[in-house]
Amino acid sequence: MNSVPEPRPERIFVDKQSPKAYHALVQTAETVRAVAADAGLDRLLVELVNLRVSQLNGCAYCLHTHTRAALRAGETTQRLGVLAAWRDAELYTPAERAALALAEATTVPSDIAARDAAYAAAREVFTEDQISAVIWVAITIGAFNRVSVMSGHPVRAEH
Repeated sequence: MNSVPEPRPERIFVDKQSPKAYHALVQTAETVRAVAADAGLDRLLVELVNLRVSQLNGCAYCLHTHTRAALRAGETTQRLGVLAAWRDAELYTPAERAALALAEATTVPSDIAARDAAYAAAREVFTEDQISAVIWVAITIGAFNRVSVMSGHPVRAEH
């Protein structure tokens, strides 16, 4: 396993520079993970949300981390490979599709019609606790995306 690499010369690792803030974010993520589990959300669904939000935010580090987590949880390479085009693939359950739409609406909330449609679709398959959990997963991974993107956390080739 690779250790945490040095930041790019023009960047600081904000997680290392402000460890109290980063640890608070980690604690939030742990709480959100528990909330999602308590609401009955499957681990694979949570990882799909983490990955889709990371794709939208262009976070290579989180994509690397959560691809590995999804594979460990039993996700297939086929579904991971087409996740960016999930609307055009018949590989995802109605609940996964609703969660992905809600995660996208949370990540890019400027499209009011898409946001309303995502909420409506989510209400068809999820409880209010589950809807809240999906939104919190998207919010939390979005925060980690920004930490990694702004820090310039690199992804190195594994040998």
